[in-house]
Amino acid sequence: MNIGTVAQRSGVPAKTIRYYEAIGLIPSARRTGNGYRDYTESDVETLGFVQRARALGFPVKDVAALLALWHDRGRASGDVRALAQQHIAGIDGKIAELRHMRQVLADLVERCAGNGDPHCAILDSLAGPGSPS
Repeated sequence: MNIGTVAQRSGVPAKTIRYYEAIGLIPSARRTGNGYRDYTESDVETLGFVQRARALGFPVKDVAALLALWHDRGRASGDVRALAQQHIAGIDGKIAELRHMRQVLADLVERCAGNGDPHCAILDSLAGPGSPS
């Protein structure tokens, strides 16, 4: 099947499929006599796997590791679990950073009068210490 069909069936845009091939995340498709990519049902399944892993926020490097584990029937589920737990820890770190950013910004918004006065705590904070108001 051609790249357009695979893109539609897997939910992965054709440009992204080409990118995944270029970086070695997925194997390059076979080529037909006229040079067109020719994909199999297995390729659709692999791209679906990649799409779902990316939707969960796994970075490409971790998706490659997950793909390797998926294809390894002798894998230990503990390896998969450890990778997912590392990802959860990263998500938790990002959530903490976002909460902190939100708190700082909410504090600055509270300190900004939001009226006709030119003084604004938000701009003062962004300008840094010692900057003219």
